[in-house]
Amino acid sequence: MKLTTIEGGSFKLDGGAMFGVVPKTLWHRLNPADENNLCPWALRCLLIETEDRKILVDTSIGNKQDAKFRSFFHPENTDLEWALKQKGFQPEEITDVFITHFHFDHVGGAVKRNTEGQLVPTFPQATYWSNSRHYDWACNPNPREKASFLKENFVPLKEAGVLQFIEIADEGPTDWLPGLQVECCYGHTEAMMILHLQTEQGHMVYCADLLPSSFHFGLPYVMSYDIRPLVTIEEKKKLLDQAAENNWVLYFEHDPHTELCTIAKDERGRHKLKQRGKLSNGQWLLE
Repeated sequence: MKLTTIEGGSFKLDGGAMFGVVPKTLWHRLNPADENNLCPWALRCLLIETEDRKILVDTSIGNKQDAKFRSFFHPENTDLEWALKQKGFQPEEITDVFITHFHFDHVGGAVKRNTEGQLVPTFPQATYWSNSRHYDWACNPNPREKASFLKENFVPLKEAGVLQFIEIADEGPTDWLPGLQVECCYGHTEAMMILHLQTEQGHMVYCADLLPSSFHFGLPYVMSYDIRPLVTIEEKKKLLDQAAENNWVLYFEHDPHTELCTIAKDERGRHKLKQRGKLSNGQWLLE
């Protein structure tokens, strides 16, 4: 298994929304906000190469949204096809696209407009993967999440016949492909999928929005976007405890500085960063 980071660009979100009930005097030290209270965040995707597959995990925001949308979120360098080519890959090579959930910053690049202005899958040879529970939730959004589920980002995948659903177990991770397991979380949104990777180096978790960054280790540090914040705390604590006990590597989609890390517990039982790292030549390097 070979791993490559695909930099899907960056965008900005309100700091208060990203840190929930935590006061600005605390979170501002971690990721300082601008004069509009907006903080910068990464849009980091992961490419997994196996013997017969090239699997892209999440697809950034994409670049088909209008000027009004861009004025809210200030996306930069979000052309995912270009980002792939910079790492030596062509869009036609992607065999599978794993979408953790259908919020626009994770699935926007899955669909593009062709030269005729039609919405088509960005990766023409790929099968796209979600689960039926989350798809139904996204198609019938609640008022809290409605602005995050833009149907032009995912309904065209179903209409094109390229979207398939993973059958998720009721408890614990579900085996998906060799070396890859899927675990659903329910705090951020309904049935968001995080990905467990069993590699020759060890166990890695693509955290998606369960842990959007290393700034979110503290249990109260829960995004205001989450529909069930107390469930997020439980799910996050479980993952952090497992990662600390088993020396798992955590991979962050939105951290503007830290790509991946290992963690430990301090003398008070709080989770803290142990080693920071990045992917290089298909493997992770820890400082």
